[in-house]
Amino acid sequence: MGASPADRGVPSPDLRFTHMKPAILLLFHHRKKRTSTQIFQGAEASLLPGAIGSLATPASQTPLPHPCLPNTPDSPDTPASPLPPRTLLPHPCLPGHSCLTPASQTPAAAAAETGTRCDEEGGRRDEGPMEKGGVLSTDLVSKCLSSLGRSGSELQHVYQCLSVPGHNLSDISILSNYVHLQKLELAHNKIKDLSCVSQLPYLVSLDASHNQLADFFGFQPPKNLKEVNFSYNQMTKMKDLAAYPSLSTLNLDHNLLSEIEGLTSCSSLTHLSLAHNKISAIKGLDGLPLKDLCLRGNQLEAVEGLEGLRCLEVLDLSQNGISSLSGLKHLHLLCSVNLESNLVPEIKEATHIHDLSLLSTLNIQKNPVQEQEDYRLSVIFLLQRLTRLDLQKVTAEEKVSSVNKYDPPPEVVAARDHMTHLVYQLMQPQVLYDSTLPSVDSPYPMLVLTGPQACGKRELAHRLCQDFSDYFAYGTCHTTRGPYYGEEDGSDYHFVSEEEFLHMIHMGEFVQTMQYGGHRYGLSRGAIEEVAREGLACCVHMELEGVLSLKKSSFEPRYVLLIPTHAERYSQSLKGRGLYSHAQIQAAAARIQLYGATNRDRPGFFDNVIPCDDQEEAYSILRKVVPPPVLELLDPSCRNYLNKLQDELSPQKTSVPLPAATFTSSNKLDPPSPAALNTPL
Repeated sequence: MGASPADRGVPSPDLRFTHMKPAILLLFHHRKKRTSTQIFQGAEASLLPGAIGSLATPASQTPLPHPCLPNTPDSPDTPASPLPPRTLLPHPCLPGHSCLTPASQTPAAAAAETGTRCDEEGGRRDEGPMEKGGVLSTDLVSKCLSSLGRSGSELQHVYQCLSVPGHNLSDISILSNYVHLQKLELAHNKIKDLSCVSQLPYLVSLDASHNQLADFFGFQPPKNLKEVNFSYNQMTKMKDLAAYPSLSTLNLDHNLLSEIEGLTSCSSLTHLSLAHNKISAIKGLDGLPLKDLCLRGNQLEAVEGLEGLRCLEVLDLSQNGISSLSGLKHLHLLCSVNLESNLVPEIKEATHIHDLSLLSTLNIQKNPVQEQEDYRLSVIFLLQRLTRLDLQKVTAEEKVSSVNKYDPPPEVVAARDHMTHLVYQLMQPQVLYDSTLPSVDSPYPMLVLTGPQACGKRELAHRLCQDFSDYFAYGTCHTTRGPYYGEEDGSDYHFVSEEEFLHMIHMGEFVQTMQYGGHRYGLSRGAIEEVAREGLACCVHMELEGVLSLKKSSFEPRYVLLIPTHAERYSQSLKGRGLYSHAQIQAAAARIQLYGATNRDRPGFFDNVIPCDDQEEAYSILRKVVPPPVLELLDPSCRNYLNKLQDELSPQKTSVPLPAATFTSSNKLDPPSPAALNTPL
């Protein structure tokens, strides 16, 4: 016992196993066989009987346990005893690593005993018979250890991971001796008792899925335990897990649980899976920092009890009986929702999650809602932030199509209306209209007053036509709404039914149509022609949507915007009329911003802009803006020409449709002066 380490054949301290860093250690393991054999044969002489599996250390140091064998107490005072002869064999788990094995046992025999064999790279794979009697043996443990690293105290090099899946194990009590394990994988066995886990203080991850466990966490809690997988077991009841403050991931899929309980103190729990149990109500989760929750395949009929999960990002509620999504509207961090195989009946349920700004993935396959027409486009329209719907990518084309279908921009509506009117007009007999002038440089003069609802544009149009009756006449539009107080049919509007309005569209009678406030409005070709026969300019009023539609036509009116500059005064004016609801007043006031933005973003869209807070002041400005160009355009020579043209062509137009070439070949009239026709309105 007094001999020095050198006398006993022990290598110098700088080469010993316990003093090497991991990188140097790996190089050391791959040295020549002769060198390794000499070192470990020399070390064998200093092993103590109570420290089997420990590597040789100087007497002044505490012996370190071998990571492949159970940790047993060591005592430097224990007398030495002779050891049986041993032969150096390669470790089956780590290439190049060697451990002391009885000489009578060769690598092939050791592999055959446990039903495993080593491949060329030193790994293993299971094949052959399972463990006899279902008891975990030391030999199997030594072959299934992996992940060499430092112990919890950082004074030893130990194997941190043990994986023994599919070995028909039922007794794993031997693991009580492997106190340094940090990851334990016991899946696909027949284990009923996990009490040995209580002796593993450094355990971080435990996988005991596909076993026969009935006791929920039947062991004393390792203080660092973070990940637990108890799926595919026989657990029927959850208990309080307040003693597991570090628990972050818990998988309890495919058990017999009927109620969620015992989790309120798990302040670190972020991932919880309870799929395929018998849970009928969501409760006991308030205040948890859950980010991922899976309740697939339970008996849920409503989404309740999730209001307190402010951190929830991923939610799986598939294969339940859920029909309403109202319980999701407060989960503002939600990114992904799986509702496959439920009972969601209508598309409008998606409105409950419309305000979830981070929601990007939604799966509602195998729900009754899929039977509705244009289901996919409807959902995409309601949830514009989606990137995946029903496991398929949402394309930019689908998003544009959904918007154009259910809430198209005014420009799109105007383009569609113009195409509709143009097609129906071409289907009718072609005639020469009174509003058609002989040159494209001489458009028919029109004046359009536009602005928000009830801003006074109709009153100003009537007043202008009365004061300048020699130049203007009011163009009466058609509408499907009923008359307001004081409005007259044929003077203010032509009030028609929805069926009449649609019939006029199909007959190609409209130049421009629009929808506003749930009603249709349209300017017919007949209204313009009625004014043009008198040799006058047509003055009309309309909303912004009508302006967009009219700009698509061949007419080139002069557009005057009448806009309120004081929204509050404008709202009070609407309220004072007693014709509009509070919602209608708010909608009308909001459109002031729309008109202002259009004028600001599209220079030249309006020819003039006039504030209309004061009707008298607005009309005074309008009189100064409009008449001079009109007087220039509608001078006597131009008016005489128009009247003469009308008299000569009106009989042919009213009896037989006039071919387009007739006007050119038969016209023998002297045209008016260019100054009269080319002056813009």
